[in-house]
Amino acid sequence: MSFGLLIVALIVILIAAEIFTNALEHLGERLKISEGVTGSIFAAVGTAMPEAMVPIVAVLSSADNPKLGEEVGVGAILGAPLMLSTLTLFLMAIFAAQKRGWQGSFTPEKVGLQRDLNWFLLAFGISVAAIFIPHTNQLMRGTIAITLVLCYFVYIMVTIRASAKLVEDGHGTEADGQMFMQRLKLPVNLFTILLQVGIGLSLIVVGAKMFVVGVEDISHAWGISALVLSLLIIPVATELPEKINSIIWIRRNRDTLAFGNITGAMVFQGSLLPALGIMLTPWEPRFEVVLGMVLTLVATSYLVLMLRRGTLRPIHLVFNGVCYAAYFITLTRG
Repeated sequence: MSFGLLIVALIVILIAAEIFTNALEHLGERLKISEGVTGSIFAAVGTAMPEAMVPIVAVLSSADNPKLGEEVGVGAILGAPLMLSTLTLFLMAIFAAQKRGWQGSFTPEKVGLQRDLNWFLLAFGISVAAIFIPHTNQLMRGTIAITLVLCYFVYIMVTIRASAKLVEDGHGTEADGQMFMQRLKLPVNLFTILLQVGIGLSLIVVGAKMFVVGVEDISHAWGISALVLSLLIIPVATELPEKINSIIWIRRNRDTLAFGNITGAMVFQGSLLPALGIMLTPWEPRFEVVLGMVLTLVATSYLVLMLRRGTLRPIHLVFNGVCYAAYFITLTRG
């Protein structure tokens, strides 16, 4: 039953991702914004927002079992950027290699991609430092949490400010083909575009929730702890299906949108949600947590290094996949 539910959920998510990406392309084109803004802010936040509710609900609604809520919350907060910087990039590379070969080239707009990665390293690095501050030092922790929130809003302003120049340089968002709503004989205007965005996002949430139920049933049968479950299973169940948007874009050679969808979500998940964890959980240096943080920083720093060296290729992202495999094996054997 659980595996059948997973299959149905993936079909729903695939259809929803097509609807969502098609609408976002038309929205970006109508607003005359860059692919960087469309991918890093609109797509990234739109698909990451439902997953953000998992740690929020876990932390704020766990009065009966606060320790369990804290473990699920911390795991979900840290598991998402880990998975995005490792497994998601690797899977995207696999689909890119099918058309371009492992030695083919990625062609994202590099300035925006490097900006996303640098902001993520800054915010997530602050979050890592905060884990070594005693939870009794509320003043220091509160200051760090506010700093992380401000970091994200400054990042949004910087990204939007760069949009006009990128559009002038030929990196404006352009839709691939007709909008789905238009095929229903509806006019193409801002209302119908936003309606299709809402329908796509709603179906993604429905599919993701179905996926979560199936994965939870399977994980319980394996006897995995709450922290390990939240670090490994919850991000895969809630975040990874929606990154199918990036796979769709990468197969259409829309590399800026594909990477922005992932790296923009990394900035969102690596700044605002850790702020919640720092304020409302012990946020302490447990082995599983520290190892995940280190591998996230290593995988992201490696990607920055590859970008600075020159052309980014699918073969380069195998390292990111190895990082996730190492983490998965360590936790499941521990």
